[in-house]
Amino acid sequence: MDQAELIPHLFRTEYRKIVSVLCRLFGIEHIEIAEDIVSDTFLIASELWGLKGLPENPTAWLYTVAKNKTKDYLKRDTLFAQTISKGIKYNAETSEEIEVDLSLKNINDSQLAMIFVVCHPCNPAEAQIGLALNLLCGFGVDEIASAFLTNKHVIYKRLQRAKEKLREEKIEIEQPTLVDIDHRLSAVLMTLYLLFNEGYYSSNHDVTLRKDLCFEAMRLTYLLVENEQTNKPDANALLSLMCFQSSRFDSRRNARGEIVLYQDQDTDLWNQELIAKGEYFLNRGSHGTKVSKYHLEAGIAYWHTLKADTHEKWECILQFYNQLLLIEYSPIAALNRTYALAKVHGKKEAIIEAEKINLTDNHLYHSLLGELYTDVDNTKAISHFQNALALAKSTADKALISNRITECEQKEVM
Repeated sequence: MDQAELIPHLFRTEYRKIVSVLCRLFGIEHIEIAEDIVSDTFLIASELWGLKGLPENPTAWLYTVAKNKTKDYLKRDTLFAQTISKGIKYNAETSEEIEVDLSLKNINDSQLAMIFVVCHPCNPAEAQIGLALNLLCGFGVDEIASAFLTNKHVIYKRLQRAKEKLREEKIEIEQPTLVDIDHRLSAVLMTLYLLFNEGYYSSNHDVTLRKDLCFEAMRLTYLLVENEQTNKPDANALLSLMCFQSSRFDSRRNARGEIVLYQDQDTDLWNQELIAKGEYFLNRGSHGTKVSKYHLEAGIAYWHTLKADTHEKWECILQFYNQLLLIEYSPIAALNRTYALAKVHGKKEAIIEAEKINLTDNHLYHSLLGELYTDVDNTKAISHFQNALALAKSTADKALISNRITECEQKEVM
C-alpha cells in the first residue's frame, strides 16, 4: 500500500482510537483539543512521509507523534494541564510527564467508554449517530453529510450542538458501571442499529461509504460483546443480525450498480463466513428469558440466508414478523411481513393486508404492491410501480422500478 492509500486508511482506523484515548484523558469538555492534536499528527505524517518516505512502522510512528504532541501541548498550556481530568498528573516546571497509554487494552476501554458517552440520551438519536460517525468511526463532516443527504454546514452545527450538550451535562468519559449498562445499553444498541441501517438500507448512498457504515457499526457492537460487563444477549443478537445482513452485500447490486431483489440474488455471492458468525452470535444471544427486537430480526435475517425457497422457511419468517410487530410496530416491518405472507398464503391475501398499511407517500409501499399485483392484475401492478417511480429518490431505485414497469408492460402485451 503506497502513501496515497495508506494515510487515508490509517486515518480511518487509527484516528478514532487516539481521539478516544485523549478524550478519556482530557475529559468531555476538551474534545476539540483531542481532535486537533490527532489531526495535526496526520498532517505532519502527510508532509513528512511525502518527503522522507514511509516509516518502518507507520502506526507506531503516529502513536509516538500523538504522545509527543500531547505532552508539548501540556507544556505550552499550564492552565489546561491544571484543569483537565483528575487522573492526569503533570507539572511543566518539574518536567513530570504524563503517560499517554495507547495500548490495545486502553484503546478498547476508551472506545467502549466513548460509546456510552456518544449514545447519551441527552442528545437526540440523529445527533448520536452523527457523533458516532465522527468520534467513534473517524468520519469527516463531508462524509457524514453524504450519509445523511444534507450539506456539511448542517452536520457541522449538529455535531457542535451535540458536543456542547455533553459538556453542559458534564458527562464523564469512564468505563460504564453496571447501573449505566442497565439504564443505557438499550440506547447504545439502538444507536448502533440505526448506524448500521444508515449503511444497509440507504441505497442512494455511495457504495463504499455504505459498507463502511455497516462495518463500523459491527466493529463497535463487537466491542460490546467482547467486554464482560456489556456482553448481553441483546448485544449478541444485534451483532448476529448485522452479520446475516452483511453476508448478502455483494449480491444486492449487479455489475451496473443496480439493485437486485432478494429472489433474484446470486446465492453463490453470499458470504458463508459471515453467515457462520451470525449463527455463532445468535446462539450466544439465546441465553436468558428476554426476547428483543434484535433477536427476532436476527431470526428473520437467518432464514433469509438459507437458499432453499421452502414453505417452512417463509412460515418461520412470517411468525418472526408476527412477534416483531407485537413487540414494536413499524409500517416498514409490516410491509416486509406481507411479502412473507404472500409466500405462505398467496398474493391475494397479502394484497389485502398490504393495502391496510396505506403508506401512499412511500415508494416501498407502491413497489411492494406492484410486486404483489404482478401476474394477478398487471394493470394495477404498473400503476403502483409508476407511483413508486414518482416517489423514489435514488437512481438505483428508479432503475429497478423502471425495469419492473417494462416487464409488466410486456406481460400486458402478451
